[in-house]
Amino acid sequence: MDYTSLIGIPFVDQGRDPKTGLDCYGLAKEVFRWHGIDLPEFWISCEDASRINQTVNEEKQSGRWIRLEKPQEPCLIVLRFNRFEWNHVGVYVGNGRFIHTAKSTGVRIERLDHPYWRNRIEGFYVPAR
Repeated sequence: MDYTSLIGIPFVDQGRDPKTGLDCYGLAKEVFRWHGIDLPEFWISCEDASRINQTVNEEKQSGRWIRLEKPQEPCLIVLRFNRFEWNHVGVYVGNGRFIHTAKSTGVRIERLDHPYWRNRIEGFYVPAR
């Protein structure tokens, strides 16, 4: 699948519309929608890292997500921007790459093995059907 039309979409906190901007989960919802999968909704400000972390942990334990041993396209990647909390998500898009968005750059594609990211990955998940 070609994700280039998403590159450069600006970051908008709680953004869910690619025409106006997306946050990390809004982008994940959009990418999964392209694959015919509707993800559940979560409305949490990107500024509330502890609530994001709490929600991520609750969702992992809920049985609504299946943890994968290795990434597959598409799967949700749980990441962190800081050292203490799981507060970011991206979507695996194949060939060792993932798509995500950040305040400073908007939507972009990066490598999982990049030195910045390789130790910030908690796991790979798909929604349980």
